[in-house]
Amino acid sequence: MDNRKNSSVSENDEGEQPPGSFAINNKKSNSGPLFNAGSFLVDQKNNSQTIKLQNIFSPQIENRLPLALIDSYRAEYSKLLNDLYVEIVSDENRCLELWKEFSPGKSLFDTWEFRLAFYLAYKPRLHFILFKNKSEHIALLPIWYEEDKKKYFWFGSAWQEENNFFTKEPILIPILLSLSPRPILLNAISLNDTPLDRRLISNFKTDDSKYILDLENIKSSEDFLMRLKKNRRHDLRKDRRRIEKQNPKIIINNFSDFEELVRISTERFRQKGKKADWEDPRRIEAFHQVIKLSGKSYKIRMITVRVGDKVAGVDLIALFNNSYYTLKCGYDVKNFSGIGNFVNLFEIQDAICLGIKKIDFLQNSYQWKDRWFEEVPLVRYEK
Repeated sequence: MDNRKNSSVSENDEGEQPPGSFAINNKKSNSGPLFNAGSFLVDQKNNSQTIKLQNIFSPQIENRLPLALIDSYRAEYSKLLNDLYVEIVSDENRCLELWKEFSPGKSLFDTWEFRLAFYLAYKPRLHFILFKNKSEHIALLPIWYEEDKKKYFWFGSAWQEENNFFTKEPILIPILLSLSPRPILLNAISLNDTPLDRRLISNFKTDDSKYILDLENIKSSEDFLMRLKKNRRHDLRKDRRRIEKQNPKIIINNFSDFEELVRISTERFRQKGKKADWEDPRRIEAFHQVIKLSGKSYKIRMITVRVGDKVAGVDLIALFNNSYYTLKCGYDVKNFSGIGNFVNLFEIQDAICLGIKKIDFLQNSYQWKDRWFEEVPLVRYEK
């Protein structure tokens, strides 16, 4: 059973070069040539692009904000908004500094190294939108532009999950979105850690949910099975016994098996008449980098199941902050029926033995995760 993300939500839309949502003119002189940064016309100097938000209540901006919030802006936040500056940051080192400043560091997707792996593979144009005043940084929208898709995405691509708006003032989220360039897709936004005003919810659409298994009160894979309905429990045990009878050998952390993971996964999708995301060599390079960059913030774990001289399945796991992330898999289902369920049960036991508190099975149910695990809703923003 394939239980890892293949490719992200429709991220291959085609379109014209983004014209930007509107222009704000900075009238300072002698600050360098004007250029189109995607969302506004700004001045450029020393690879830094900063403007003062001239008037948040101008029709140009106000018309893009939720009407229900305009009165709140005028009454409660006028001083904050009148002192607001916007900087577009594209320098990698500066983006790193800002990411470390704002990222909550709770999940794997909050780590710079995991997202950097995708940056090194895809080589997009960074476009971090920073809100600041004269004394502090207030909010950050970390995005990039993918030339082949002609669209902006979160820094790290649409493969990332549990995305959050980095802001000290949640009231700034609508303004961040209004000043974001178009076309843009901000997917897999977590509602748990993002303090969204209820009046903003209408701007977001339901995205594919993700699925987790809380291990706090689960002592073994058998303990997990006993929480399922009888028929499901029976089917999983049957698959496990089917593989166990073939005397499988489980190998931990033979990272050279990554190539086998890619091969088996690609073949599996082709058998189903589908295209795996591995068809794009940049996706392969991204996960090569995920493995290479492990150790600084997260750890990588690889599980290989061999039956005789054949590889039956390979899984790539990330460990971070007491969580076990099932990133990618390749299962030879044609020759080893039940291998996916066998590996899932092994990984539940493996995570328990490692003292892990939660397994994150990532987005998309694939018509089975919702029967096993807890659903975590996610939303997306697109324009």
